[in-house]
Amino acid sequence: MEKVAGESVRLLDKPAAAAGSPSLSSAGAVFIMLKSALGAGLLNFPWAFNKAGGIAPAVLVELGSLVFLVSGLAVLGYASSLSTQSTYQGVVREVCGTAVGKLCEVCFILNLFMISVAFLRVVGDQLEKLCDSIYPNGTLSGEGPSLQHWYADQRFTLSALCVLVIFPLSVPKEIGFQKYSSILGTLAACYLTLVIVIKYHLQAESLGLREPPHPSRASSWASMFSVIPTICFGFQDGVPCALQCHEACVAIYSSMRNQNFSHWVAVSVLSMLICLLIYSLTGLYGYLTFGEDVAADILMSYPGNDAVVIVARLLFGISIVTIYPIVVLLGRSVVRDMWVNPKRGAVPVAEAHEQRTRVVLTVSWIAATLAIALFVPDIGKVIGLIGGISAFFIFIFPGLCLVCMMGTETVGPRKRAALLAWGILSVLCGAFVCGQSTAGAAMELLHRA
Repeated sequence: MEKVAGESVRLLDKPAAAAGSPSLSSAGAVFIMLKSALGAGLLNFPWAFNKAGGIAPAVLVELGSLVFLVSGLAVLGYASSLSTQSTYQGVVREVCGTAVGKLCEVCFILNLFMISVAFLRVVGDQLEKLCDSIYPNGTLSGEGPSLQHWYADQRFTLSALCVLVIFPLSVPKEIGFQKYSSILGTLAACYLTLVIVIKYHLQAESLGLREPPHPSRASSWASMFSVIPTICFGFQDGVPCALQCHEACVAIYSSMRNQNFSHWVAVSVLSMLICLLIYSLTGLYGYLTFGEDVAADILMSYPGNDAVVIVARLLFGISIVTIYPIVVLLGRSVVRDMWVNPKRGAVPVAEAHEQRTRVVLTVSWIAATLAIALFVPDIGKVIGLIGGISAFFIFIFPGLCLVCMMGTETVGPRKRAALLAWGILSVLCGAFVCGQSTAGAAMELLHRA
């Protein structure tokens, strides 16, 4: 690191990294970033607008979060180029030291594994609700599960989906492959937003539209902090249901053809602005349509036999499926670093061995998360309790990287002081969000008990 600092590396003019053959286009990077951020938490945003106390406080939290989100992406891209590492945990280990790197690895794999379980739970719920729409006499009529067809059972449909769709999408080595499914997944998520907006304008009377409540200023400011976990990393019923693009951003940056820092910042800003638009429209129009009666899953607020809503549920399930392979890819990288390749870079790995290891890790990851999602009924409570770990990857680790880099980078005293202050603020905000999320999940758990 001292050598890098002595040479005064200027990332604004730095060419692409020489290692590997990065081939991901800027458009592909934007779509993967979008897909990483557009998780099942999108269904939860209208409810978050209501819980925040109205439109104004919810939008204020969104805008404040956007500053930290873009800042974290920029810092991680800079740190990746500076450290020449291609994984999130590798960047943190190289920039912040071995101890922080180990903490990052543990948090990373725990967070990714629980997100995988949460994704499969969400997909399973969507499949079950879809089957309810197709076979109403079996599951919706209250006549019991005896009338349910075996091929409509969640254990069969979710297992088949994992074998036929998720596994083939998860096996590829590079994240650049995910750009194709990410385009489909992003469009599917946009369809949900479009449905909510159109139904607000064209079917207001049939849905019983009324003016949304106008909470007091005090109640709005008091409640807006409670939705920060939902706004920042997509909580749904206390469960983190959105893979934050920060976990994937280092892999995305390392796969891009153009790794110029200013270009990376432009890609990050564009991705976050599009996410802001999609999330805001969904939250705004869903809240305007149903007000205080909005369900935690916005699709549950609409009639279950509405064909447009059924299609939205199907497409949104596809959207979630396209995120899962990105989680598997990132999880494999951590497992290789921690257990498969403990001596990092000491011995070149043969292609055949790498392929076998990748397939084994993929099968093991999918099988373990599928088994937990299907057969552990109370796992959602555990996921909610540890969901605050997500704040480490958005706030704390980027903040620590920025602080550590200021000890080696050659910058002016004023700029150094400002960047140090921002890094410390990011760490403190992350600690607050993590603590608030964990405390909220614990209180919810106690309340349900």
